Amino acid sequence: MMKLIAGLFVAAAVTGCASQAGPFVTNISSDGRGGIVVEKCMVRLDRTINTVEASNCTNSQITLSSGSAAPAATQQK
Repeated sequence: MMKLIAGLFVAAAVTGCASQAGPFVTNISSDGRGGIVVEKCMVRLDRTINTVEASNCTNSQITLSSGSAAPAATQQK
């Protein structure tokens, strides 16, 4: 019975040693066609081996257009 309790305690301690946060923007780059590609990743902290790594990364492509933009603000004298 004591071995079972000790085993459950060790299993709970090992599974609870990592935490996750995010998503955070990790990279922004050009797609070569006038748009941008945004990479977002979750950040995982593993306290047992003291590492931080990116996980569950996704890429989103944003197309930029050169349509009529809002006029620039003018400064009054």
